[in-house]
Amino acid sequence: MHAIARVSLLTLALGLSACAVHNPQPRTTAPTIPSLPQTSPTSPNTTLPVTPSKPSTKPAPRTSASFAPPPGGASHWEPKLGVYVLDGQADTYYRQRTYYRWDGGSWTWSTSLNGPWQATDTGGVPPGLGRLHAQ
Repeated sequence: MHAIARVSLLTLALGLSACAVHNPQPRTTAPTIPSLPQTSPTSPNTTLPVTPSKPSTKPAPRTSASFAPPPGGASHWEPKLGVYVLDGQADTYYRQRTYYRWDGGSWTWSTSLNGPWQATDTGGVPPGLGRLHAQ
């Protein structure tokens, strides 16, 4: 045990003494790049043509980054509603393994597209979807 302690202490002392003897090299600084002189335009009335920029219209995303699409059905993600809209199904939506349907003035939900459908209110549907048919 004492031999291991001596070797460790000797190694530590030699390592620290090497730091004390070593002369660090002076730091070199990067050369400065001269700036270009300021120039004035040749003619004060010269204007460049301005093209109006069109706002870029991105296509609506087909899927969500956070929620998986419904199994086996054609749908597209509607970011304002926060749900998938089922294509070919009137007022039927999907999010997180649950289907939602606006059915003649009231909301219903189901874990299967084939039902059984259970009645709920706007508190039982995703917030964006609840505002869609707010009464």
